[in-house]
Amino acid sequence: MKTIIEKIIQLRNPGFSIDSCVDSGTILQLTWVQLWSFLRGLKVLLFLKKPKAMLLGKRVSFFNVSKIKWGRFLRLGNDVYVSALGKQGIEFGDNVSIGAFSRIIVSTSFNNIGERIKIGNNVGIGEFAYLGGSGGLEIGDECIIGQYLSCHPENHNYEDLHTSIRHQGVSRKGIKIGKNCWIGSKVTILDGVEIGEGSILAAGSVVTKSFPCNSIIGGVPAKLLKTRNHEYPTDSTGKLLCRESV
Repeated sequence: MKTIIEKIIQLRNPGFSIDSCVDSGTILQLTWVQLWSFLRGLKVLLFLKKPKAMLLGKRVSFFNVSKIKWGRFLRLGNDVYVSALGKQGIEFGDNVSIGAFSRIIVSTSFNNIGERIKIGNNVGIGEFAYLGGSGGLEIGDECIIGQYLSCHPENHNYEDLHTSIRHQGVSRKGIKIGKNCWIGSKVTILDGVEIGEGSILAAGSVVTKSFPCNSIIGGVPAKLLKTRNHEYPTDSTGKLLCRESV
């Protein structure tokens, strides 16, 4: 049984192996849960869409399914909501995993619909994520992301002091996260930000500006702490932050 389960999971994750401490009872529970997730994935056949070995948790729901594309082995946890109300909808790559209670929403308004959300191959996102796509959101391949990620590719205009903010409209630039990034839990990324590939974002960071490849950043607002080749910022404040983070 253990070998069979390993072979099945290795179709999605070639490097997977079950820990030797896991007993047969636990493996049977895993098999049961995954079987039901697979069967729930078949419900997309009702929308004339191919499941492609999709695994769905309980109470997963979709809106505007015709604008959703997915690759092989998409896994959505319990109570995930996916809304593709947008000009280009939502695209999931192969081997994407979205944690329970997450919200993936291109637009919340019918009078000014947004752009798109694109998630690359082999991306894992933890529970309680909120991914907005009004101005466009792109997450590159091979990213690993903790719980409570929050992406907001849109800002409210507020310059006119004589008009309520909610009536001044919005501006949109979009968010782009490069390949092979590690994003800690409870990170917030705001509109107009581009994160270079290979970067690391510390837990709890609020990212308000762009950073180049291989950056290690953290703080509120986020600052460059150092780079992955151990180069430090030139300013003394950045150096101090680096020392304190060691």
